[in-house]
Amino acid sequence: MANNFDVIVLGGGPGGYVCAIRSAQLGLNTAVVERDKLGGVCVNVGCIPSKALLHSAYVANLVKHDAKALGINVGDVSLDFGAAIKHSRQVSEQNSKGVGFLMKKHNVTVVAGVGKLLPGKKVQVGTDTYTASKAVVIATGSRVKGLPQIGLEINKTTVISTDEALFLEQAPHSVAIVGAGAVGMEFADIFNAFGSDVTLIEVLPRILPLEDEECSAALARAYKKRKIDVLAGANIKHVTVADSNVVLDIEVGGKERTLEVEKVLMAAGRGLNVENIGLEEVGVELTETGFVKVDTNLQTTAAAYYCVGDVAGPPMLAHKGSREGVFVAEHIAGMEPHPIRYDNIPSVTYCHPEVASIGLSEEQCKEKKLDYVVGKFPLMANGRARASRETDGFVKILRDAKYSEILGAHVVASHASELIHELTVARENENTVEEIDLAVHAHPTLSEAVAEAALDSLGRVIHS
Repeated sequence: MANNFDVIVLGGGPGGYVCAIRSAQLGLNTAVVERDKLGGVCVNVGCIPSKALLHSAYVANLVKHDAKALGINVGDVSLDFGAAIKHSRQVSEQNSKGVGFLMKKHNVTVVAGVGKLLPGKKVQVGTDTYTASKAVVIATGSRVKGLPQIGLEINKTTVISTDEALFLEQAPHSVAIVGAGAVGMEFADIFNAFGSDVTLIEVLPRILPLEDEECSAALARAYKKRKIDVLAGANIKHVTVADSNVVLDIEVGGKERTLEVEKVLMAAGRGLNVENIGLEEVGVELTETGFVKVDTNLQTTAAAYYCVGDVAGPPMLAHKGSREGVFVAEHIAGMEPHPIRYDNIPSVTYCHPEVASIGLSEEQCKEKKLDYVVGKFPLMANGRARASRETDGFVKILRDAKYSEILGAHVVASHASELIHELTVARENENTVEEIDLAVHAHPTLSEAVAEAALDSLGRVIHS
């Protein structure tokens, strides 16, 4: 009976391990199959180590640019990228071990190895076969990918992914970052803070193309102020990859330019881990875009085979996968879990200043021809932001003109990742902007900017 479980989870990332924990909490005998380290990409080569590096970058910029004005004289500042990397790896290892501790705490069996799905709710790992009496959950995640069609195939030396960037011993003298979504923006912040000449290349007309246009514009201004070369609407015409550098011929704004850099960091999308895991053998179908096809309960086209996380569809975010893991565990246990509101999953880019959003952008409101009102409050008018010398950004709320429903919210601020959750909770509970105002906000705080943006949408802002 050692290989028999109620639930088997294939993949130990944020979707998989959370699903396993919740399953165990509900009394289900659970196993997780993981080919590498527990915690998946997020904990080991993604969210966690990159945020540690971003904090190092934040401190570096604080010391270089603001310390003197704040009354702190530090003399000559030297930067040690290797030490920052070491700190990020320590944080990552600690988190991965923490997941292992949680597995033991909840009596979840961890099977190390590459798993393959078999018919009959079975998973093969090496020469062993494991059987689930209730369900198998697919949580295999995603991976970085290059652009071989234009000559930018990852070679791990001059053309690298974030996997390699998180283990560099020193910051490159110069780096071109292809892709100005969240990952590209964050690494541009990191490398710039540690002295690299950074060029950010985005094929779409603006950086952070999935965010509200005003947010994109604010970040473009902030990055140009920091001497980061931002090339939006760029077309990479030709690439020459050598042993020590990469030369890119780029067309942008109708003009051609040649860029020679020490390294190119690929930050333009991810590939799904759906190959060679037995999907066809068990009858699991894919969508036209390559994701696993799931219903509203996240069950695949094969009975008793569920799917969570990146492979289950966008948005490809760790917190979305974790919530799906909880949902599936509760569904398997016979509960009726609260439906996931996919239109209320916050998106965050952790560069400086941070960008966070929930719901619709203003462009989407216009496309849907909604009758909406904009409320906006600049951080420059916020006392706490002034005190911290972090006045770049704003809070922007889009409300329905008739009922004051919060259609969307967008924050550009030093701590936008924390500020967005008040608005996330408000939308989840269908609160109006009037109810945001009724909650008394402590003074002085950055959160006051949220209340003021709500007031601005009502035409009665106080401090701007």
